[in-house]
Amino acid sequence: MTNPHPPDARALPEANAASSRRHYILQVLTVFVGFLIFGFSENIKGPAIPRIQTELGLGELEIGQLLSLNSLGYLLACTFTAWLIRRIGIKAVCLISFGSMAVSGIFIFWSHNYPTLSSSFFLMCIGNGMLEIGLAVLGARIFVRNTGTMMNLSHFFYGLSSTVAPMVASGMMTLHVGGRLLDWRDVYLIILLLSVLPMIPALAGKFPAHSNMPEDRIPLKTIMGDRVIWLLVAILSFGVISEMAVGGWLVNFLEKAYGWSGPSSSAMLSAFFLCFTLGRLLLGPVTDRIGFALSLILFSAVSGVLTFAAIFAGEPGAFLFAAAGVGIAPVYPTVMALIAQRYRRGSDAVITFIVTLMGVGSVLGNYAIGAIISGIRRMVSGGDGDNALLRGLQAGYGFIGLCAILCALSAIPLYRLLKKRGELL
Repeated sequence: MTNPHPPDARALPEANAASSRRHYILQVLTVFVGFLIFGFSENIKGPAIPRIQTELGLGELEIGQLLSLNSLGYLLACTFTAWLIRRIGIKAVCLISFGSMAVSGIFIFWSHNYPTLSSSFFLMCIGNGMLEIGLAVLGARIFVRNTGTMMNLSHFFYGLSSTVAPMVASGMMTLHVGGRLLDWRDVYLIILLLSVLPMIPALAGKFPAHSNMPEDRIPLKTIMGDRVIWLLVAILSFGVISEMAVGGWLVNFLEKAYGWSGPSSSAMLSAFFLCFTLGRLLLGPVTDRIGFALSLILFSAVSGVLTFAAIFAGEPGAFLFAAAGVGIAPVYPTVMALIAQRYRRGSDAVITFIVTLMGVGSVLGNYAIGAIISGIRRMVSGGDGDNALLRGLQAGYGFIGLCAILCALSAIPLYRLLKKRGELL
């Protein structure tokens, strides 16, 4: 019998469009909220590290080793996350990364010595590394229009949470709950448990599937033979060292070099991330307009110059440390946008390769900063006195500025190469 009420032919496409919009919104929420939580987890360490150092009796070299070990966990995650995405899907990988970050908060809460703390931080950074790759791959798949703007906007949420994280952490450590003063362990527990929040849109949404078509995969040999990719490795490595090291060392620098209080030092770190956040929010459209490679040269050079100016100006120029955040902020999302545009069909493999090698640079960079501070401190007056500590801290922080300059210098041959090939983006 013929159906007297045949379905409207227009209803199906409209229903599919509504479903696609819903899933896109959930995908974007996962990226945005994911970066928001990522920023908190990465940057509460600024106010926490001086207190960890005091409580556990750690030197600058040991702090550098701790941060390097964290970067090693991040690096380890980078080596298997792309494979895991292909095996179980990007949705499952995002859920696992958020879950491992929440669990690491519990372990940090129960850490009372250097080995257990290092192991707990290591687990947190494995979750961070998986999340970094997962969100980058997801962003490359869904942001097919205005890529530079959307990548910077998504990383804006990282900057937003990074701005308030030091102030929140410092403020929480002045609170009394149940007659007990909250310490850095409580802060890590509370903040990292927030990782369950982005699991909600991730569970509700449907993520784009990985393509298994041979033409959508770039062989490792091809990746390793691409000069552009190696230049991107150098740019991202130097840029990320300069960006991430601020969260670990600025508070330490201000407290020990200038005798600032914890809240005042944390406020300056928050000011850095405020500038950082504004840089990603406002400069995203600029990168789309003037081009990715030129943006990398200009912005990272500005960050390096401001960092050195802050060191040479002394305490009155401390605000320049914060201003440097504007320049370094667009580096990571701009590189991701360039990858998404240039390697659209094989971005997963390229992102994994570049971010993995970037992780190696991050491990070496954090260790180098701690080693430079300790080495210069020993060289000056036998390591005794405030002057020796000040010179060591200045040298270590100078390395952060140097990395920003090297990031800019690495982008110059990239610009020339792409211009020569007529492939500027």
